[in-house]
Amino acid sequence: MNYETTVDTGQEPYLDGDDPLGDPDEVRAKQRKRRLLAIAAVALLVLIVVAMMAKGGEDAEFASGSGQAPSVTVSSPGTTTVQREIQTTGTLAARREMPVGVVGEGGRVVSVPVEAGQWVRKGQVLAVIDRSVQSQQAVSSEAQVEVARADAKLAEANLARALKLVDRGFISTADVERLTATRDAAVARVKVAEAQYRELLARNARLNIVAPEAGLLLERNVEPGQVVSPGSGTLFSIAKGGEMEMLAELGETDLAAISPGVTAQVVPAGTDKSFTGEVWQVAPVISEQNRQGIARIALSYAPDLRPGGFATATIVSGTVVAPMLPESAILSDDNGSYVYVVGEDSKALRQNVETGLVTDGGIAIVSGLSGSERVVMRAGGFLTEGETINPVIEGAEPQQPAAAQDS
Repeated sequence: MNYETTVDTGQEPYLDGDDPLGDPDEVRAKQRKRRLLAIAAVALLVLIVVAMMAKGGEDAEFASGSGQAPSVTVSSPGTTTVQREIQTTGTLAARREMPVGVVGEGGRVVSVPVEAGQWVRKGQVLAVIDRSVQSQQAVSSEAQVEVARADAKLAEANLARALKLVDRGFISTADVERLTATRDAAVARVKVAEAQYRELLARNARLNIVAPEAGLLLERNVEPGQVVSPGSGTLFSIAKGGEMEMLAELGETDLAAISPGVTAQVVPAGTDKSFTGEVWQVAPVISEQNRQGIARIALSYAPDLRPGGFATATIVSGTVVAPMLPESAILSDDNGSYVYVVGEDSKALRQNVETGLVTDGGIAIVSGLSGSERVVMRAGGFLTEGETINPVIEGAEPQQPAAAQDS
């Protein structure tokens, strides 16, 4: 009688390729390695499936299953009125900067009673020039005037006495004419002396350097004891009325889009303060080197506006009425920018567009769309022109196509 006896060895069944007569530890190690590889493959497959499902739900909401049209989010953007803004940079400067130098003969500077950063009034003395010699010359000239007046007075008296003696025959007509000429010459010498005296006074008055207009003193380039002359250059610089401006650099296209009178917001470098200005002049020429022009933005005085500093400006150049689309809806290739719109029979059709102003609310479409079209908002990069799609209005729940429902 034959008995079949089952013996449990405590080992797993051998797989193909395992040597049943081999080392049991080596066989178990191979089996564990195969199980780990299988688990890793399954986990990788699950991750791929999850990633594809997430991407499909975010971008295009493509329907699963063969023969179904992909569901895409569409919207009719309509038109929106937005302000067109131009961002630019430039430097700050005094709107009317007045250089002040030596007007008279010059000389040694005695005192400088002003400092840079102060406000000065029209005619205020900025620097005093030594005038000790000129003052003595003025005194001498004044004395010459008195001498000339005395001579003229004497000549007038001699003429008056001669006229009284003419009728008596003591003085001839020739003598009267000679005395008259002497009187006239003396009077003329008085006028010459007075003119020379006034000239000296005017020269002395020009020795002091004064402010030609009221404003903010920007620079002081002279110190007491310094000898100055008409060739000394600019000693003081004044911003007339304290008015400032920004020299904004703009390209040809942006420069053509603005005109004097439009407003601008200027932010100097190193501060977050914004100052409201107005474009008061647009450059009539364009630089040949960088193809840019200058728009001059007038600004009122403020301590944070320092000439020579760097600043940024936002210039409002009118309004634009156009459809606004998110960046995800606009595609581009070698032929330019385009979007996909829903055509007849739910076909995806390419529509070339021209983009314009970029704002926080989207990108303006200046040409190519009227705003009434149904535009694919997302996942346009996954579509091909003429492909049948299942349009889903933005914010609505996607619906299964009729073919999928029948199945």
